[in-house]
Amino acid sequence: MSISYRDIFNKGFDEYRQFVNPLIAERATLANEPVDLRETKDGRLVNSEGQEFENFHGTQFFGHRKKEIDNAIRSYLDSNHPEWFPSRVSPFAGRLAKQLCQRTGYSQVYFGLSGSDGVEAALKLARAVSRKAGILSLEGAYHGCNWGSTALMSKGPFRDPFEPHLPGTCCLPFNDIVALQNALQTKQHACIVVEAIQGEGGVRALSTEYIEVLCRETKDNDCLLIVDEIQTGLGRSGNFLLSSHWPRQPDAVILAKQLGGGLAPISALLSQMELFQQAYGQQFESAESHNMTFSYNSIGMVAGLATLELLTDEVIEQVAEKGVWFKKLLEDSLTGSPLYEEVRGEGLMLGIKLKDLSHPWMSFEHFGFPDLGERSIVSPMLARRLYKHGYFCFTCGHDWSVFRLQPRFDISHDKLQHFAQVLRQELDYLNDLN
Repeated sequence: MSISYRDIFNKGFDEYRQFVNPLIAERATLANEPVDLRETKDGRLVNSEGQEFENFHGTQFFGHRKKEIDNAIRSYLDSNHPEWFPSRVSPFAGRLAKQLCQRTGYSQVYFGLSGSDGVEAALKLARAVSRKAGILSLEGAYHGCNWGSTALMSKGPFRDPFEPHLPGTCCLPFNDIVALQNALQTKQHACIVVEAIQGEGGVRALSTEYIEVLCRETKDNDCLLIVDEIQTGLGRSGNFLLSSHWPRQPDAVILAKQLGGGLAPISALLSQMELFQQAYGQQFESAESHNMTFSYNSIGMVAGLATLELLTDEVIEQVAEKGVWFKKLLEDSLTGSPLYEEVRGEGLMLGIKLKDLSHPWMSFEHFGFPDLGERSIVSPMLARRLYKHGYFCFTCGHDWSVFRLQPRFDISHDKLQHFAQVLRQELDYLNDLN
């Protein structure tokens, strides 16, 4: 079969609009978002006119089409090794699981194809082990869009259209210690799922006191502590796992995003073999009670192995140092702007809290989107202004007043300085419209 990439790029964007999701295509048009991206170069995206873009979305930790990960997948494809094992006993999965356990102190891994898959596996593990129905989460959480993970979110567009939700779920106020203690002391909950730092919730970190109580009370009340490190893990926060510094090791953590190097969809639920055996190790018929056909696909496993080889302790230390430097650079650059409140986050997972534009013309309602009338417009407008400078930036999904910044790990200091400069320039432009 011969695939014409020229034909795909000439027609595929319009075909997306027609056959996939018209509103997403329309949103990109209205926001003047560069969609005609044709190539990658040194980790950056390149459009049909040759303009290069840095992607601050956070999914490509090493940039787009990292050579070492490309080569690992290409080497596998050039071999005759099986892409799938009917027995489900994959040596590629065995090796990747071993390396993840060696890096984290866990002893069992379940692989999936997305972060949502990892969350779903965690919920089923908790219920199978505890035989309890209750599941706790925190207001502002985002854990994916599968059935169980959707139920963990607070009210909003990711959750509301799909009610009624999974019974037994309860969303607690963020960082509210009393609410946490009251819920856990009922001893009716199989697990609580939290993010080490909330991404879509506004790059919000749990307080040290809250984490201490969370670790103590979950253990005392026989409730599994599950940490979603889909955004914070694998070095993004300046740690392999941000939760590795907590008072006790969580019962399970979820990884995804960059685990496949940005080239293969893969996620991992890391837990202890003792828990896994309680859930799935008692009888042969229960050994595959939770499984997916392609969760151990060889391409994903090879991509994961290549990613871990790149993700050395030295690289993670550099991310931590660069994050401290970049955070201070942003604070120094933005201080004095009437629209600036604060910079949040750890490592290269940062968010800028902004004050909204007050002019009545600077609103979604004025631009013909009354359903978005309650949303902050400053971050989307700032993202639009930065396209011309060669940056893809995004708002937090639940809190549009927070401008999310997650650059690739090897981005240069010069490029970050340029970004801070044009960011202040465009923020001043928006403030002048007020």
